[in-house]
Amino acid sequence: MTFIGGNPMGTMQAFSHAMLESKLFESIIAVMGFAMVMKLTECDKHLINLLIKPLRKAGTFLIPAAVLVTFFINISITSSAGCSAAVGAILIPLMIAAGIHPAIAGAAIYAGTYGAMFNPGYPQVALIVSVSDSNPVAVVANHFYPLLLCGVIGAMSLWVVAKIHHEDKGYKLQGEIVKQTEDFHVKLSHAIVPLVPIVILVLGSMNIVPIFKPLSISHAMIIGVFCAFLITRKNPQDISKEFWKGAGNSFGSVFGIIICALVFVNGLTSIGLIQQLIQTMINIPSVAKISSAIGPFLLGVMSGSGDAAAVAFNKAVTIHAADFGILPMSMGSVVAITGALGRTMSPVAGGMIICATLAGVSPMETAKRNAPGMIIATLAIMVIMLFIE
Repeated sequence: MTFIGGNPMGTMQAFSHAMLESKLFESIIAVMGFAMVMKLTECDKHLINLLIKPLRKAGTFLIPAAVLVTFFINISITSSAGCSAAVGAILIPLMIAAGIHPAIAGAAIYAGTYGAMFNPGYPQVALIVSVSDSNPVAVVANHFYPLLLCGVIGAMSLWVVAKIHHEDKGYKLQGEIVKQTEDFHVKLSHAIVPLVPIVILVLGSMNIVPIFKPLSISHAMIIGVFCAFLITRKNPQDISKEFWKGAGNSFGSVFGIIICALVFVNGLTSIGLIQQLIQTMINIPSVAKISSAIGPFLLGVMSGSGDAAAVAFNKAVTIHAADFGILPMSMGSVVAITGALGRTMSPVAGGMIICATLAGVSPMETAKRNAPGMIIATLAIMVIMLFIE
């Protein structure tokens, strides 16, 4: 595209510029490193078991409950694939053993993997902050209730789908009985560690605890790492190695997507497509509102990555939101959330494949069961955040 646009070296220049996005990189490195430490110390496992054990007697309501529990856990374990693996390994066998169809069990876990948008330290929130000149807590507060509604819609829609197809109970487990987790001893001190960075960021941003106010996302994550060491007494050398392993992995799993998306945006700009799109949105504001929701959603479905679509759109279009008569913060949130909703019903998404594998079914089977809820949630958040004043 840059070649067609008359700037053959534009791709290289865009690559170099994307590599300098230091504000995003610092946050992502810290979040991914913290997530790896949580896995090493098993603090994430304690949090998961603390939340899922009360669900054993939920019956058919285990389906929406599983979605919402995953939704909540994803706030701390922000990687959709990582959260799917951590929660699904325990909760999917539990749901199947309770008589729920495997495809519904797998879909229920992945249907809750966009709760990370509640986390002020989540990279997508940091991106919205950068394009809206706001702060993380303000961004989360702005989309808090619409996002919560999306979670409820996704949970209840999947439950209705299971009811209609009689997949909510009565499934006979084949083979040996799935091992339960009654013998797992939950330590409350371990379970609260994954929540420490979120609490620090919220208390600091709201000035409830003034000493936390100057702390950045990366600082909060590092404090969380130290808390994990003090409580679990793991070898500090192992914790350090795991933290930097997470930081290194983030270059491939997160940075690569962001850099490619920014280079792609540069290509679109080179051929004049972005400028034409922006001008069309300025002339017809309703197009901007609809495209900011439907565009990232469809890209998320097709690519299996809500992040790529959201980064590209927010970097290219959301910065002009004021010209369309839209609050940049609202437009940025809609873009990020609908991209995640599209990814949540994509059969090629990494987390979806993990959930389907754990459930022993095809990714397409789990994806199509999530589709109705994700479509309804996308329309709902678009109307609430962009059309209702």
